[in-house]
Amino acid sequence: MKIKEMREMNLEDLLSKEKDIREDLFKLKFQHGIRRLENPARLGQLRKDIARIQTVIAEKR
Repeated sequence: MKIKEMREMNLEDLLSKEKDIREDLFKLKFQHGIRRLENPARLGQLRKDIARIQTVIAEKR
């Protein structure tokens, strides 16, 4: 997701999106502990998306 798209979202949507991404990250970390992932770079992408969302939330507050 691009930062421009995030800035167009309202605060409630951003918070729900952050929650969804955190759940995905948790699931991927759990799978990564059990076996190899097809795309381990996805973990980094999700962490960066969370940071971007938190930045936009801080800007809006």
